[in-house]
Amino acid sequence: MAENMLSGIGGGAYQDVREAVTTTGGKILDVKNLKKNYKKLMKEAEELWGLRDYIEKEASRIEIKPATREWITKVDILKTRVNGLETEYNDGKRKRWRLDRFWSNANFSEDLETKRQQVLSLLEEGNIHKGFLKDELPNSVWTKNAPEIDEKSSLGKIVGDVLNHLKDKKVTRIGIWGTVGTGKTTIMKHLNDNEKIASMFEIVIWVSVSKEWSIEKLQEAIMQRLELDAERTINIEKNAQIISRGLNEKKCLILLDEVWRTIDLHEVMGIDNKHNHSKVVLASIYQGICINMETVVQIEVKPLSPPDAWNMFRKKVGDVISSSLIEPTARLVVQECHGLPLLIDRVAKTFKKKQRDFTLWNDGLESLQRWDSDRVEGIEEVLERLEVCYEDLKDEEKDCFLHGVLYPEESMIYVDYLLECWRAEGSILHAEEFRKARVRGHAILHELMGVSFLEKTEKRKYVKMNKVLRSLALKISLQKDYKYLAKPREGLQEFPDHEECSQAGKISLMDNRLHTLPETLDCGNLSTLFLQRNKDLSVIPPSFFRSMCRLRVLDLQGTGIAFLPSSISQLVFLRGLYLNWCNRLTEVPSEIEALQHLEVLDIRGSGLNLRQIQSLVWLKCLRISLSNCCIELTEVLDIQRIRINFNPIRIPILLKGLAVSLHNFGKGNHTQEQSGIISRFVSLEELSIDVDSSQQLWETVAEEATEEIAKLNKLTSLRLYFPRVDHLRLFVTKSQVWNSPFTFQLSVGYEDSTHSQIFESLHSPRYNSLKMVNGEGTDPVISEVLGRTHAFGLKNHRGVSSLSDFGITKMNYMLVCLLEGCNEVETIISGGGTMTRVLENLEILYVNNMLTLASVWNGLVPIGSLGQLTTLTLIKCPVMKKIFSNGMIKQLPQLQHLRVEECHQIEEIIMESENDGLEADALPRLMTLVLLDLPTLKSIWIDDSLNWPSLRNIKISTCSMLRKLPFNMENATRLRSIKGQNSWWEALEWTDGGAIKQRLEPFCILN
Repeated sequence: MAENMLSGIGGGAYQDVREAVTTTGGKILDVKNLKKNYKKLMKEAEELWGLRDYIEKEASRIEIKPATREWITKVDILKTRVNGLETEYNDGKRKRWRLDRFWSNANFSEDLETKRQQVLSLLEEGNIHKGFLKDELPNSVWTKNAPEIDEKSSLGKIVGDVLNHLKDKKVTRIGIWGTVGTGKTTIMKHLNDNEKIASMFEIVIWVSVSKEWSIEKLQEAIMQRLELDAERTINIEKNAQIISRGLNEKKCLILLDEVWRTIDLHEVMGIDNKHNHSKVVLASIYQGICINMETVVQIEVKPLSPPDAWNMFRKKVGDVISSSLIEPTARLVVQECHGLPLLIDRVAKTFKKKQRDFTLWNDGLESLQRWDSDRVEGIEEVLERLEVCYEDLKDEEKDCFLHGVLYPEESMIYVDYLLECWRAEGSILHAEEFRKARVRGHAILHELMGVSFLEKTEKRKYVKMNKVLRSLALKISLQKDYKYLAKPREGLQEFPDHEECSQAGKISLMDNRLHTLPETLDCGNLSTLFLQRNKDLSVIPPSFFRSMCRLRVLDLQGTGIAFLPSSISQLVFLRGLYLNWCNRLTEVPSEIEALQHLEVLDIRGSGLNLRQIQSLVWLKCLRISLSNCCIELTEVLDIQRIRINFNPIRIPILLKGLAVSLHNFGKGNHTQEQSGIISRFVSLEELSIDVDSSQQLWETVAEEATEEIAKLNKLTSLRLYFPRVDHLRLFVTKSQVWNSPFTFQLSVGYEDSTHSQIFESLHSPRYNSLKMVNGEGTDPVISEVLGRTHAFGLKNHRGVSSLSDFGITKMNYMLVCLLEGCNEVETIISGGGTMTRVLENLEILYVNNMLTLASVWNGLVPIGSLGQLTTLTLIKCPVMKKIFSNGMIKQLPQLQHLRVEECHQIEEIIMESENDGLEADALPRLMTLVLLDLPTLKSIWIDDSLNWPSLRNIKISTCSMLRKLPFNMENATRLRSIKGQNSWWEALEWTDGGAIKQRLEPFCILN
């Protein structure tokens, strides 16, 4: 530009100017490059200013050295001068060109070059100071020498999950929880040492929080790690501000291991859950602590799977277990460790010393099976750590936990039964009412599961206790004044000796092979006696119960007894009596009326009838079968006693007699008062009547029986089968408790056992459920009941085209919905024109064998509808073509499990035509995708534009037209398993030369 301007001047003048702009060194000023050189200076200067700010900030954390301070001063002075040059340059650009500017430009250029050299010199010097500073500042990571774990193992997968969550800007706190010895500390050490963590954070702070932690000690540890010791004060609030400032200056990961109490991170560090510059991962045995500390994600660390446990043991022991003599024993040794890495590590060290001596291995296994802590290293350490956790429980939680020793290890324990035993034994405090005691029991159960002292099972109505925790409970129980004698499932044929029993507070001999009981048993301190499922036990001696005056729970379920002895009258404090499935039991003594504290009685499947127990009017909970209502026929037929298994020749006569006896269930016989038997149980809070082979006979007297049940004005829970909707309406209309706090499990129409099992596995105890089987049409009473129902099952129903026919807007409490064999239903929900959200709390939708079902939702999906749906299962829907219609997929932020099976017209899981503008974060929580026998399926989604951020497991089988997977090198980062056929996998098409295939192959399980 300057050259062009000069060319417009006359020749003489031009020469004068050229000479005028010649430097004293004889060089002509390159005016063209002035702008370019200025930009270089500014760029290098900005780098210097940034280095200066960094060094000053980092130096503030330690005592700054004079040389570094002098360098900072030089930079500040130079910055002032460069700013002057910048002002002069910008001012010159705004002025019209004049000849005298060339003289000044020559000087300006020299000054620019001088300042640039100064900048470069200070940059070089600053990098030296930065190097010294790094040596003085705290290391970004203090390594923990984490033990090796396989990335594909359960612990390795959790590490991977945490890394993925840490990449999410919304996740600022992560909680890792699980019982002692499951590997939480190992996971935390791997996070501390992980290279990916080092690249994500500038500094990693590890603090092991002891049980005796204090805010002062925690602050001291963090400030020491940040090297802020010099600024520490005795004021907690000021220290929190100092820590907060230090954390704001760096991207920091804080790892808090072994957290025993809730920590207020704002009080300790001055950060809240919105603080996204630093992140926190904490590990605790308590799930509740993770929740209280407002973790965004909680990850449970469960015991290792058998393959993972074996691999860990094998690596620690070495080649010695490759011996065919050693390996079978070694596998049994690993089983005894129950997947606890801590125990596996200690036991492996013990057995490694045995080398190849298989006799020593067998001897060690026997000791381990007895949990002999004197002979197997590691057991005592595990039990001691667990005992510390036990001591941390409240008193009533301790008692409830110890009760678990009465059951076989790993056995399924029915939750309602467990809570009844806790109450009967007096373990549940401050809950006089039966209903309140059950609610309190659920709270205790939740606490025990929150510390993994009891475990969930696949069936939600059951829990279990593993061998390790049971061993702890047994050890502690033996230290109590009244010991536990627990020998369940040990093959006993003889009752333990008197001395062993005399000091026992609780005895469990369930699931053994006892034939006889002692004539008498001196057990004055006994509160619980479990004899259930001793099938060969046929007689209880007359005086057996005479000294058990403190007995509170007696379980004889599934024994072969034919009668109860009169000494049962001595059990004046008995609260729970279980006689269910004692199918030979036909008689109880009249002395049973002495059991005036009895609250729970279960006679399902026994040979008893209601008249024999009618004196127990104070019962709180009664469980019976329909057969209990119709077994005694002596008033109808002139015989002593007739069982259900009749001679076929007598069947017509006996059916008539049974019907009359059933009638007596409601009204009594002509010698009794006309108020029926059932309504005499005036204190009854819970009533359960199971369906059995007598269900057809029940229909003849269901109306009278329903009226009697409706009179129970203290009822809080009812489990009952109604033959028809008319009977349901009768109960709802006449019941005195329907509009009060009331739980129910109601069935309308007889159901087979298969349907019952599917439905029972889906919903949790104490929820309201309604099952409609082989019904037709709609009825206002169904809509009314659905308004209070949490779990709804509809099977083989006719006369409806959608669930909406029952009044979909009233189903706001529904959590589980099961539809099966309703072959006139065309859509699950008919949206119509309503914009009101519906099924907003539904979590599980299970659809099976629906021959005319075309869609899940028809019409617009109001915002908020299906917002809590976690599981969607579609099986045998042969005409269905679309699953997620009209943008329905956008309303499923919680969907975790999707299963589609035998839907032969499905071509796309997510249809492009129904989901315009689908964003990349659709289905953000989908973890499991199962696609089976879908012969026309061509795509899961049209391309690889979705992120699939939570997808972990895929199973695909018999989907021959599915040739592409919606994955690329960046999405589905949590994927861990792809199950399918090898032929299908090899036939897949890839667009990038196979790089994606190579990335996914390690996760494949092909057959």
